[in-house]
Amino acid sequence: MLYGREDEQAAVDGLLDGARAGRSGALLLRGEAGIGKSALLDDAVVRAGGAFRVIRAAGVEYEAELPYAGLSLLLAPGLDRLDALPGPQRRALEAAFGLAEDGDFPERPADRLLVGLATLGLLSELAADQPLLCVLDDVHWLDRASLDALLLAARRFQAEGVALLLAARTEGGAGGSAERRFGLPEREVTGLGEADATRLLARRVGPDLPAAVRDRLLAEAAGNPLALTELPVAAGPRPNAAGGLPLTSRLLIAFHGQVTGLPAATQTLLLVAAAEESGTLDVILPAAAALGVAAEHLAPAEESGLVAVAPDRRIAFRHPLLRSAILQRAPHHQKLTVHRAIAEALPDGDRRTWHLALAATGPDSGLADALERAAVRAERRGGRGGAAAYERAARLTPDRDGATRRLVLAAESAIEEGELERAEALAEEASARTGDILAQALLDQVRAAAHFWRGAYPTAHRLLLDAAGADIDPRYAARMLFQAFHAAWYVGEEPVAAVLDRLAALPLADDDPLAPLARHLPAAVLPALGRPAAPLRPVHEAAEAARRAGAESPVDLIQLCGATLVLGRDEETAELAAELVAEARAKGTVGVMPTLRFFQAEAELFHGRHRDAELTATEALGLARDTGQHQWVSQLTALLACLAALDGRADRCAELAAAALAATGPQTAAPAAGLPWTQWALGLFDLGRGRAGDATDRLHTLTTGPHRHHVSATRAVPDLVEAAVRVGTPERAAEPYERFARWAAATDRPWAEALRLRCQALLGPDELAESAYRAALTRHEAAHRPFERARTALLYGEWLRRARRRTDARPHLRAALETFDRLAVHPWAARARTELSATGTPAPAPGTPTGTLRSPLTPQELQIARLAAQGLTNRDIAAQLFLSPRTVAHHLYKAYPKLAITSRTELPTVL
Repeated sequence: MLYGREDEQAAVDGLLDGARAGRSGALLLRGEAGIGKSALLDDAVVRAGGAFRVIRAAGVEYEAELPYAGLSLLLAPGLDRLDALPGPQRRALEAAFGLAEDGDFPERPADRLLVGLATLGLLSELAADQPLLCVLDDVHWLDRASLDALLLAARRFQAEGVALLLAARTEGGAGGSAERRFGLPEREVTGLGEADATRLLARRVGPDLPAAVRDRLLAEAAGNPLALTELPVAAGPRPNAAGGLPLTSRLLIAFHGQVTGLPAATQTLLLVAAAEESGTLDVILPAAAALGVAAEHLAPAEESGLVAVAPDRRIAFRHPLLRSAILQRAPHHQKLTVHRAIAEALPDGDRRTWHLALAATGPDSGLADALERAAVRAERRGGRGGAAAYERAARLTPDRDGATRRLVLAAESAIEEGELERAEALAEEASARTGDILAQALLDQVRAAAHFWRGAYPTAHRLLLDAAGADIDPRYAARMLFQAFHAAWYVGEEPVAAVLDRLAALPLADDDPLAPLARHLPAAVLPALGRPAAPLRPVHEAAEAARRAGAESPVDLIQLCGATLVLGRDEETAELAAELVAEARAKGTVGVMPTLRFFQAEAELFHGRHRDAELTATEALGLARDTGQHQWVSQLTALLACLAALDGRADRCAELAAAALAATGPQTAAPAAGLPWTQWALGLFDLGRGRAGDATDRLHTLTTGPHRHHVSATRAVPDLVEAAVRVGTPERAAEPYERFARWAAATDRPWAEALRLRCQALLGPDELAESAYRAALTRHEAAHRPFERARTALLYGEWLRRARRRTDARPHLRAALETFDRLAVHPWAARARTELSATGTPAPAPGTPTGTLRSPLTPQELQIARLAAQGLTNRDIAAQLFLSPRTVAHHLYKAYPKLAITSRTELPTVL
């Protein structure tokens, strides 16, 4: 029976009711040790009753460095359904759980996002027949890989019928993870009120407790239910000598006292159970037997209620603090002995290696080798834990050079795992131990990565340039220069050019996988900066050459898409990005999807396919959030703000712009990566609403500032020209226009020349405007970019009307209006409608057959409906969009009435 937990129980009931109705959700209970979180989890299982399938797991201190240890326990009941998952997800989960033989592991590390998606898929499968309740206690001790996978699944919950209920301590745990905010709905569990605390205490010790003792216990417990039940046993009728200690320490002392009264053999068996993370008797009893303890010695602990044995032959402690108390009170030498006994009871594998490492008392080259192999496996599984294994291996390595090498590997792995401070500390330690040039360069690369993720781009850029300039193999230098290019992109034009000059001069062999990339990047970007470069060949040729040389696709080919976009080869970017996205979906390389889809969305926007760009960017934004890629969260949110500006959604544009500027990583001090796109979005919105002065100010800052070389800044110059001319300050656009004209010439694309001619027409002289407008419209005919062509037609029509040539203006204004209405870019349609009416021709009202209304479907509904219209099954669509089949079905059923249809067979017609 629970006292005073009505509010918490109501929150849990809401979670369960949602799952019963087919909605998924999550709730994290957070509070101090003993506050009643575990009791609420137990109560939730009771309240769920037989209507739910229930799976449970808990974090364990000694599992914190074992990747996917907690997740494998939670999902063990569903492993018979692995075949229902898409191939890449199934293989990723098998690798994560060690179900594949070493030879079956992928050469490329499993994508952590893919493991999370597989977790979502498996939870959905387990909920197929009845709602599913997942209960996870002690999240603060859960290994990071398991936690990341579960949080990712929870963030993508929609219509699976899954209820995820978690509990974590507020005062910290392994790695301090309990202090993190997980991005889930949370409820703080606090102490009981005085009346409920008194009732609980009376139930525990009876009504005859002396008032003075009762009042002292109530004061010491401060409403903590565990303290109310355990402190009376420890204190008895005497004052508590430990009253000055923190409550958690007093509770540990209380448990110490209860364990101390047990037979010595029972205490030993409990220590084995506390140190063995899975709780399975099949390991605990053989390990205990090696220490001279038999199974019957468990009985006193069961009789006292300290532990219970579940039907699946696992030992469960009455409270997690009891496990901590047992481990804390044991002498160090006894814990070493217990870990050694557990290792001997385990089969060969990473768990055995970790227990042997915990039992080690000095250098051990064989064990260090085994730990390094465990680290490699952890990385290939896509889990965290490689850094810890490499570091432990370094501590056990007898020779100095070998230990240093493993410290370098630990630092590199820590960066991959996002542990920046740990990576820097390991890098400093390793750097002090070696004078090896390559090792120092690699350590500088680690330091640079830490600076980059904190937003210290100039420092990262300098470190990488210095590292690449050392006397090292060009293959290492190329990787460093690619990273330096990324850092330089946020610093300025000159640093970008410096990196590219170095990359172009790098003596890479023709058969090196990075050679085609190292040659294409300078050739694509330097001309856009007005610098000389080697001739640029089509991007698909560079991609094929890289593949033939052994480059990893799509990972190594991503920068080809972005570089090609810089020089305006938008059609090549669209084609290559679509190809690489399909490849990433098939391989399960999900972590690269936000980057690829961002480049793809840019190309779609520039081609005037605004709705396609919104679908692409929306999917990419969800994936970027799931993977914690804050830079791409910012960029994609800003791109969506740009699209909202184009179709006149004022509140949505402002909301997205603010979110883009706020989307920085927790340790980042630099401006948001999406700042240039945000400036363009707000400038476009001002321009569309007729606020040309505000637009000029924003766009001038963008196109003349440190980010003027960015794609968004380059493409914003025609908008600046239009805005500046409208407010009578064309001189503010003069210098950006000159750079744009050089860029257009280097681009050598008809649409770019059309935009340059439009700018020329606006900037004057007026007697040359008409020829420039007509030449621009002719160039537009050679490229299908309807939005830009319509904008040129609108400006030409406005010029003709001001020249009192109304008859000549009407066809251009009418054509512009039809396009704007079809694209649903309402501010521009309104402007064209006003201009057309001013010529004396009534303009059709919005929403008439001249135009098309915006789709009634959400981006996700439309994306799913399009795939269903192509004949894909729900399961196929789910695999492609990284959703559950039930969520796909849910969105389809929501889409049908919006489209006024009743089945998927009608989708091809209405779409």
